[in-house]
Parts: sequence; C-alpha cells; structure tokens
Amino acid sequence: MKTPIKKSWMIASALTIGMAVLTPLQAGATSVEPTTDVTVQIEQQITGTIKSIHGDGIELKGRDGKNYYISFYKFSEEQLEQMNLVEGQEITVEGGVVEDYSDFYTFEVYKKHLPKEVTNEDLSKLEKMFNEMKKLEKELYNDMTEAELDKKFEEMNKIYEEMHKITKPYYIASWQPQTFEEYFGDYEFSENNIVIAENDKKQLKAIYEEWVKLEKDGQEEKANEKMEKFHEILKPYFDELYPPLTFEEYMEGFELVDIPAETLAKLKNLYEDTRKAEKDDNTDLLNKLYEEFYDIIDQYIKPQTFEEYMADFEFEVGEADSKQLKQLYEEILKLDKKEQEKIDEKWEAFHTILEPYFKANKEVLISASKLSINGQEYLPQ
Repeated sequence: MKTPIKKSWMIASALTIGMAVLTPLQAGATSVEPTTDVTVQIEQQITGTIKSIHGDGIELKGRDGKNYYISFYKFSEEQLEQMNLVEGQEITVEGGVVEDYSDFYTFEVYKKHLPKEVTNEDLSKLEKMFNEMKKLEKELYNDMTEAELDKKFEEMNKIYEEMHKITKPYYIASWQPQTFEEYFGDYEFSENNIVIAENDKKQLKAIYEEWVKLEKDGQEEKANEKMEKFHEILKPYFDELYPPLTFEEYMEGFELVDIPAETLAKLKNLYEDTRKAEKDDNTDLLNKLYEEFYDIIDQYIKPQTFEEYMADFEFEVGEADSKQLKQLYEEILKLDKKEQEKIDEKWEAFHTILEPYFKANKEVLISASKLSINGQEYLPQ
C-alpha cells in the first residue's frame, strides 16, 4: 500500500480579489484507516486541556492521555472570538474523527466563505469540482516522481481556475473596495515617521484607482501589472520601514564556536554580496552566495547535545532505547559531512527506534461539531 504524501493541499478560498492559488498545509496521516474514498466520521466526546492554539484549531491533551488536534473550521470567526480560548483551559469537544488535516476543509466549510448571491446551479458545479480536487489530493503519494507530482498539481490548478472563473464575478459584485486613504493607511508608514513624497503619493493614488477599476472590469492581468507598479514605487519606503539587518545583527542568531577572525571577515563579505545580489534581483547568484555562506557557518555551529535534541519531543523514551539513540546521535556528530551516506544510515536507524513513540503519541484529528467551555455551549452557525 502506498504511503500518502505528507504535504496535503487545500483549496484556498479567494479572500483577495484576483488571487488564485493552492495553499500547502503541512500535515501527516492520522491513525484512522479509511474503508472507502469517503472520509471516516466517528463522533466522539473528548475532555481535555488546551496545549496550544492555532487560529481555527487547537492542540488538546485529553484526560485519556491521548493527544488531539481539534479543528473549528465549522465555526464562524465571531464564535471563535467569543470562545476566548486560552492555553491551560479545560474544554469538552464533540466531533468526528478524520483521516487527514485536509479533510477538515469540506465543501460546507468552503461554501461559508462564498458570497451569499452564488446560485444553486453554480453551487452544484463548485461542489462537483471541489470533490474532484479532494480526490486528486488523496492520490498524492511520497513515492511519486517529480513529473507525476507536477502533472497532478497541474490537474488541480486547472480545476481551481475553473472554480475561480465561477466565483470571481460574485466576489467582484459584492466587493466594496477601500478608499485609497484607507488602503494606504494599512501600511503604517506615518506611524513609523516615514514621509511619502507628494509626487509619489499622487502616482500611488492614481494607480490604486486604476487597479480598482480593472479589478471590477475583470481585467485581472492588467490589474496585477498595476499593483506591481504600485509596489515598485513603494519599494524604497519599504526598505526604510524594514531596513535589512547588518551583518552583526544577522550573526546574533547563530551560536558559533571557535570561529577565526579571517573566516568571520569572509562571511561578512559574503553577506554584503548577498545584499547586493538581492537588490539586483540576481536569484542565481544569491542562491550560490547563500550556499557558500552556510557551508562555512555549518562548520562552526555548536551542535545540540543529545539531551537538548531530545528535549524538543513531548514524549519520554525508554532507558534502553535512549542509550541506543544517544550512541547513534554522537556517532552522527563525529562523522565528516562528506560522509553523507553513512550519516543518512545513522539517522534512518535513529528514526526507526523513535517511530513507535511517534505512533503512540500521534494526534487524533477531530472536526469539532460542538464545544462546551465554562458552562457555555457552542454549535456551528
């Protein structure tokens, strides 16, 4: 049986007029075994403590000792605000077990973000295409070749483009664009004492108003060109708002050991060259310089101890396994980086020992249909 690919893909709702993309969501498969192509739904009730909060989902430690990821996709943003969830809080959730993170994003969830004017006929077309997209998602596997993956993503993009053609007129019809002053105020230049030249501001306002008109006329390509021009004018001001880090500031993020002064000087020259390559938009040179920069850095980074490395895992490893893992870890650190094949073999043995622990502590994925917190119950609206 093939292993599902770890990078699940979800259809991104068109929150901005003119955008049509596929958004990746990093996710692994859960322990639920599908019996058909339809997502498995098993209603459960779980009480536990919130470990962490991720926008419209939470990680929960159940009273049963299991780890859960609870999705609140079915609930509105207003409801999520009312819940006022905080870490350490105890809650009770009812919902269905799903196979994969992408299964949280059902057509019902997608439909909630569509303009209410979408006709039943178009909704039927969209649902059919949405389900085709989800089917293609399920056909993505880790052992696919690059060409096979490209072909699959090309199919998915074609479907998305067809969906976008249906939805865009509705978004345009219901779109109430901000005034230039409102839109420009979001950049927060004035709050940071950055003064925009009067001539630039006039150009920006004219371009913005042309962009709005082109978007309303459905001329997406020309609208995108206008927005590119808009950001070209703003680039010097963005550079002032977000100045690049100096070499010294950049290096503060590394914990280096015994680095010679002449090597540090070479790194500084490389760093300054990367800034120039970035300014010149020379991507090939930029990648080459960064590769050289990090090849040098890697030689002087202080490695984590085994204990520090293992501290990142939420589970404890048995004494015998821990002893084997430590031995493998320290052997890996001693190997020359040129001995990549041996390094890979050691890491494979390391992760083989850890695999049962990962399986035992894997999160159960729950699509919430009811939440009880502090005596208050919430149902999807």
